[in-house]
Amino acid sequence: MTHYLEFEKPLAEIEGKAEELRALARNNEEMDVEKEAAALDKKAADLLKDLYKGLTPWRKCQVARHPERPHCKDYIDALFTEYTPLAGDRNFADDHAVMGGLARFNDQPVVVIGQEKGHDTKSRIERNFGMARPEGYRKAIRLMDLADRFGLPVIALVDTPGAYPGKGAEERGQSEAIARSTEKCLNLKVPMISVIIGEGGSGGAVAFASANKLAMLEHSVYSVISPEGCASILWKDAEKMREAAEALRLTAQDLHKLGVIDQIIPEPLGGAQRDREATFAAVGKAIEAMLAPLKKKKPETILKDRRKKFLEIGSKGLAA
Repeated sequence: MTHYLEFEKPLAEIEGKAEELRALARNNEEMDVEKEAAALDKKAADLLKDLYKGLTPWRKCQVARHPERPHCKDYIDALFTEYTPLAGDRNFADDHAVMGGLARFNDQPVVVIGQEKGHDTKSRIERNFGMARPEGYRKAIRLMDLADRFGLPVIALVDTPGAYPGKGAEERGQSEAIARSTEKCLNLKVPMISVIIGEGGSGGAVAFASANKLAMLEHSVYSVISPEGCASILWKDAEKMREAAEALRLTAQDLHKLGVIDQIIPEPLGGAQRDREATFAAVGKAIEAMLAPLKKKKPETILKDRRKKFLEIGSKGLAA
């Protein structure tokens, strides 16, 4: 791992020293540093365990935004076969922040949709940092219509700081597009599974997450607004984001208690970015487990159960 978060700086120092010792040994075959390096490795492993034992909501936000965290494209490459991307909303343009198409999951035909943030400067700009414009949501609606017509389950991978707030997006009906995408999710007669793999920000996430089953990775977040945005509105100070993160109840653990999500998918120690393969396997297993019982249900039952699920959200109260 090359990128360390702010609270991981002590860990960076220890792992850096271990790597320096091994680099010296590689340049000098007579040096035997493995014992010292192994001791540093153990110290780093213990520290990593302590750091991630009780992450605060703000630190979970940082982990959810980690630049090396796997994104939508990574999950599609790892979990789906015969992926055939479909482009455009047949109205204005193709939004690269939203990707989706036909694929096979465990050899079953499905429609997969997700927000892609990109992995370097060029791809992040191309993907607009995962912030969809109206045409992105209309592309998702088009794909969900296709799934409904052919009886294909929908799998959505959510990872966005929120819908793009630019002038052009507003002129083209951003709010309407988000509302229609949310409505389409709720009216599907095929099973829909959504997994929040990083950030689930505002209505931009809800438009992909109004599913029969909603799961979150252990260190992902899901909220009506970002902590910085909330702090700017309530305290007129974006630096109050730590307090805002606490108040928003945006962690997977809080949302599971409140009944907003159905399942928490465990991450490797240190976050999904430290062991991508283990994360992909855990997400694939969770999707399979959530999808299996839904495939046996009739379309009317799927629709009725989804409606009931969302009407019951909030019934536990904030004291849950």
